[in-house]
Parts: sequence; structure tokens; C-alpha cells
Amino acid sequence: MKTTFASAILWLTLTALLLTACESPAPTAEAGLGVLATTTFLADIARNVTGDRAHVEALLPIGADPHAYQVTPTDVARVNASDVLIQNGIEYEHFIETVLENAGGERIVVTASQGLAPRTISGASDEHGAGDPHMWLDPTLVVTYVENIRDGMIQADPAGEAVYRANAEAYIGQLRELDAWIRSQVESIPVERRLLVTNHESLGYFADRYGFIIVDTILTSFSSDASASAQEIAAAVDAIQASGAPAIFLGDVESPTLARQIASETGVAVIDDLRLESLTEGAPAPTYIEMMKYNISLIVEALR
Repeated sequence: MKTTFASAILWLTLTALLLTACESPAPTAEAGLGVLATTTFLADIARNVTGDRAHVEALLPIGADPHAYQVTPTDVARVNASDVLIQNGIEYEHFIETVLENAGGERIVVTASQGLAPRTISGASDEHGAGDPHMWLDPTLVVTYVENIRDGMIQADPAGEAVYRANAEAYIGQLRELDAWIRSQVESIPVERRLLVTNHESLGYFADRYGFIIVDTILTSFSSDASASAQEIAAAVDAIQASGAPAIFLGDVESPTLARQIASETGVAVIDDLRLESLTEGAPAPTYIEMMKYNISLIVEALR
């Protein structure tokens, strides 16, 4: 009897320990809020706003393409544990609605692009019916991202308002400096060579801000996860030959096969290492600002 009673006590103790281990610990003031950004570049922008008052992580891993990303059960668990979720918006994260539907708990959802009017392309066939989501490729629009993230963090953590405002102001200053630096780099490209051919519609905001002409987007889509028709390929070849554009630019998550096929017919270069959707682990693009500087360096070198 004593053995049975002791065994029951041991079983109850182990069960309690296991249940305790499975519970998510309550956030403490020292640990800060749990902030989850959908992409690596959004996470970096957010860290510049939160400083030490929050722990910021990216939902998507480095190198992932949001256009083709498949949700995992771990993603749902991470969203469930978050206090603040930051998304780009404009239907960029096509997977996020499913995650939010399946995640429990409560959190503040910040849409970084809120308040900005998206570009649309006449005749474009795309899953992003709301418009072009690639606003972060214009640093002056990222100022609004910062302000929206700041306001969301103040809502989640009113005690940190002064910190969030000061950090946001300092980072906005860095974005202004980045914008001026990009302008100075673009000035080294002859006006007649400020021509961009891209695989999909990704550099529109960048082109609008810095005076480039989009000669052609091989895919009439905002998504890198798309395919081209024979007519689109022929149109791209004609546009490149007529304009004299010297290069085709692709993000590193895009397949270069189609661009190389077109390059073989037109004799242009293929620059297939732009970092448009994700940061890198270390060089060359470990932060949003360094990502932009890296991209500009590649573009300027190819066009100058």
C-alpha cells in the first residue's frame, strides 16, 4: 500500500512538472514585450524603434520569399506567443490571415504601410489585388513604417512612450541620410541610362523616388512566384532592344532562368543578387539600411 501511495505521489508530481514546463512563461518587465515581425527587414526596422524594451524576432527566416512561403505549425505557435505582430500589409504576406485565424491569444497587429497609398499597374494580373506592396524600397516611405511601429509599441507599452519616440526620431534621421546618399549615388548614372528591367514588379517605388524608368517587368505581377507567357518574353526582348537598357535586375530569391534566356537574346547583363525581400546573415545586407546601400551599389555599377 505504501508503495502504491508513493508511486501515486510521484506520478502526480511529475505530471505537475510537465504541465508547468509546457506553459508559456508570463512576460516580465525585464524580458520586455514579445514582438514578431513577418520579415527580416521589418524586424530590423522594429528593433531600431523598440531598443531594449522589447524582444523582436522575424517570423520568416533569412532568405525566405514571402510570396512563396508555406506556413508551419511553429509559425502559429510563435504568433500565439507574441504581444505585437508587425506586418507590411497590402497583401504582401498572403499567408498571415491563416496564421492569425489559427493562433490563440491576443496581440496588437501593426500594419507598417498603413496610411500610404499603394501603386497599381494597369493590366497587371496578381494575387496582390490591393496594389504593389514593395514600399520599403523607398526609404522615405519607411518613415511611415517607423511611425506606425512607434505608435503600435506605445499602445502595447505606454510606459515606454518616451523611449519609442526618441528611438523612432533617431532612426528617421538615419533614413533621411540614406535617402540623400542614394540620390548622390544615382547622380553618377547618366540620365539616359537610368533604365530598369526587372523580373517582376518590385522596384516601382524606388524608380519613382529616384528618377528611373521601368523599361519592362518581365512578369506582369507583383509576386516573384509567377511565370511568364511567350508574349511577355517577346515583349521584354523588344523593350530591352528598343530602349538600350543594359541589365536585368532580380532579387536573390527569384529564379534567374528566364532573365538569362532573355539576356542571351539581347546581350544584356543579369544582376541576380539584389536583396529585396530579406536581409542576410552578416554581410552584405544584415540591416535594412545596409540592404538598401548594397542594392544601390549593384544598380549603380551595372548602369554607370
